[in-house]
This record gives sequence, structure tokens and C-alpha cells, in this order.
Amino acid sequence: MQLAPLPTVAVIHERLQQVFPEGTGNRNYLTREMAAKTVFVMLYAGAIEGSGYWLRPDQVTRMTDVQAALTADVDRMEWARESVKPTGGALTDRWYAANTREPIRDETLRWGLVLTGAVMERTDLPTTSPRGRYALTTDFAGLFDPQLTEKECQTRIQTWQAAHLGRGALARIAIMRAGAAADRGDRVLVTFPNGETRLMEPGPSSFISKAVVESFAPRFLVEPSVIWLSESRNQVVARDDQLAQEIGLNIQPDRNLPDIVLVDLGPGDPLLVFVEVVATAGPVSEARRTALMEIAEQAGFKEDQVAFLTAYTDRADGAFRRTASELAWRSFAWFVSEPDQLVVLYDGADTGRVGLRQLMRDHG
Repeated sequence: MQLAPLPTVAVIHERLQQVFPEGTGNRNYLTREMAAKTVFVMLYAGAIEGSGYWLRPDQVTRMTDVQAALTADVDRMEWARESVKPTGGALTDRWYAANTREPIRDETLRWGLVLTGAVMERTDLPTTSPRGRYALTTDFAGLFDPQLTEKECQTRIQTWQAAHLGRGALARIAIMRAGAAADRGDRVLVTFPNGETRLMEPGPSSFISKAVVESFAPRFLVEPSVIWLSESRNQVVARDDQLAQEIGLNIQPDRNLPDIVLVDLGPGDPLLVFVEVVATAGPVSEARRTALMEIAEQAGFKEDQVAFLTAYTDRADGAFRRTASELAWRSFAWFVSEPDQLVVLYDGADTGRVGLRQLMRDHG
């Protein structure tokens, strides 16, 4: 049997970053070195759709640098046969400890490559079977052909992404790419609901603020307006004192206002929305919510007329993971990469208990 051309682990690692860009679900499982080495071993042993050979996760742990350098077909096929046999003693210089087969099996394969359609899993084996059960799909394996030109590689990657990542995943990736471009590029142009525009400094905070004004507000508010928009440096980008006075809100910049203040003029009573933009830190915590509520109450707003939102780039972003535990109850979280979804931090302590079924009806 002739095996497929074998790229290096470094080449596989680099291409995985391109195949699964920022915004891809479980991206860490799909792009870390463990994933690259798993793909390498599958290619090395010929565990590719239609070959009849299937990989066991512990084979990845048994690979060594010395063996990986032996790339002739005869060496690869011999290793594929021998690597599934019991070993009489401890293997030296193995890539991973024996117990590492579990994260390879669960995270890299089942929750990563299998879910995206990059790897196929045999379903005709008992769960206790020691036989191999994983193989690269033909089109995914073709992405790592070392003989491809850069243009050919990019064409194959784009074709694979369109077929396997899904419309929602591709949209999320496109949004994340736009954010990365905003970090490196020119000033960010924000268009307000009334058609006015403002320029903000480039950076992740400005990218999130733009999305809150242009994407969140029209989706979740009936008649949105922007009262206050600032940057992380406390620079005021825009303020609408006339509108603020009309609804009784006294804007005082030295009172530590949030990054954005929106108002929904659609309901009978205006709805005030305080927004914290989190690129690094500073969500709507319990203390922050209390302080902002005092500002609203002094303007005559009742608790049911005030909403609190923390805006992030993405659920997988480190900023969300670091601050999720600080989010206040009776507030919301929103992600630029998933603009139609909203996280509700429900608190039934003051309002009385509401069953899960009612919550599903209210927020489904």
C-alpha cells in the first residue's frame, strides 16, 4: 500500500490554525500541538477514510521523534502494525504519557475533529473494543498534502470550511476576522441608529462598542438611541445631553459611567441600558450594577426600566472566561460573534421562583 505524502508536525500545526480560525467552536482542541500530532500520527499510519486502517488514541502517545523521522512507507507500515501490540516495558522518549490517551480521545477527537467532520469514528465496535476506531476523512487529509502550493492549499481549505463548518460557524469566523482586522487597522467608524457617525480609536474595545451600537441595539431594542459612548481611555466619543435631559438622566462623566448608555424609546416607559464593554476586564459586577442603578434611580428610573449588559467578543475569548464569575445576577451577557443570542443571568431571589418551563417560554 502506498501511503499519503507526510508533512511535518509544524506544517500540520500551522494549517490547523488556518482551517479552524478564531471563532471556531472548541478551537483549542482543534489547533493545539496535541491535535497536530494526532493528525500526524493518523497520516503516518495511513488511518484515512477508505484505507481500512483505524487509529487508536494510545498510538499517538507511543510515537517518538526518532520514529517520526522515519518516513519511508515500509517504516510507517511496520510502526502501524507494531504500535497496537502490547509493550513489554516502558517506552522511552514517547510523545505523551500513557494516560494522555484520554484527552486525545475525548477532547482532540470526539469533541473536536469528529464533530467537525474532519475525522470519522467507527460505530460498529463495542465501547470496550481495543481495536482502532478513528480515521481522517479523505477531504480533510488532503488539506495537509505537503506538495500543495499556497494557493491550492487555501482553495482546499475554503472548500472544506464551506462544506463542514456550517453557515453559523462561518459567520462567527467572519466576525472574529473583522475584529482582528479592526485591532490592526484604522480608526473604527460607528454608525448610530439616527444615521450619525463617529470615529473611535482602533482596538478590541472599539470593535465591541461598534457591534453593540450597530448590531445589538437594533436586534434587542425597539427604538434604540445612544446617550453615551466612550472609550477605554475615558475619552467621550459621543453624548446626547438633550436626549438625556428629556428622559431625566443627568450625565456626569466624573461619576464613572459605563462604556455605553443606550435608551429604548419604543416602550411606553423608556428602557435605560447600561453597557460595559469587556476586552480585558470590567464586566457588570454586583457592585457595578448597584452603582449604576443609583444613577438610574436618581433620574427617576425604576428597577424594571433599567437593563445591564456586558458585551464580549466571543464566548471562547479569554476575557469572558476570566470575568464570567463576576457577572451580576439580573444582567445580560452578549457576544459580538453570536449577535442573535443573549445570555440571561436570572435571579429568582427577589421575584419569586419561576419554573424552568416558564423560563424556557420567556427566553426560548
